[in-house]
Amino acid sequence: MTVETAAEEQAPALTEITDRAARARAVLALAERRTGARSLTVADAPAAPAPPEHVTVAPVPAASLLTTERPPLPVPPALAPVLPDGLRRGATTVVLGSTSLVLSLLAHACATGAWAALVGQPAVGLLAAAQAGVALERLAVVPAPGPDAALVVAALVDGLDVVLVGPQVTLTDVDRRRLSARARERGAVLLSTTPWVGAGAVLDVAPGRWTGVGEGDGYLRTHQATVLRSGRGSAAVPRSVELTLPLPRPGEGPAPEGSTPTLVQPARTGLRLVG
Repeated sequence: MTVETAAEEQAPALTEITDRAARARAVLALAERRTGARSLTVADAPAAPAPPEHVTVAPVPAASLLTTERPPLPVPPALAPVLPDGLRRGATTVVLGSTSLVLSLLAHACATGAWAALVGQPAVGLLAAAQAGVALERLAVVPAPGPDAALVVAALVDGLDVVLVGPQVTLTDVDRRRLSARARERGAVLLSTTPWVGAGAVLDVAPGRWTGVGEGDGYLRTHQATVLRSGRGSAAVPRSVELTLPLPRPGEGPAPEGSTPTLVQPARTGLRLVG
């Protein structure tokens, strides 16, 4: 039994789940049983803080989860010139040449409560994702989806907000068109780190200047790069923006002009991904 068949058989039960997190976990369980993958769920991470007593969280009807009428997901402020509408639900966006930029997009999406998945991107470490600001308690990881990659991605698109498709996902052009259509139907965001036929927007990061390394010593601290946007529809007119990677985490302001970003954050050790 494939993931897609199992999902269809259990569709009535999934439709009754009105809680967004419960729905996402149910869909992930189907993919995990088929692929043997293990997702990073709330049970693996510290519980998210409860909202203040005076804040009322309204339930979200199940039917509204499958539309593209919800607001787009936010992106880093530095990307506003090339993604003025944010990450539009139902759209496919390609990011080429920068893992740091991809993680920053995921981090800002997760900051609003979105659930995300990394599929076929084994080179991305969870430490780098956490340092970029990605909420690990709402991140699923499928490093090697195997021969049924298209079905795995389809199952994740059904239940999550953002699905990142990496180079270890083997897809045909027909698979990509079907997955893009499925994302439009479900109101999910597809991100790809490899070329994708029919993508709405393509962000190509051109190599730039690195800072931090001296004459044989030091660490790479920042990467000044140019992001070129192309695509279809509203993205058909090429645009570009100059960035200094890594971008600030969600909720952090930009570093003062002329200052040198530090690699070691308070109460943390290690280096940050800047490329």
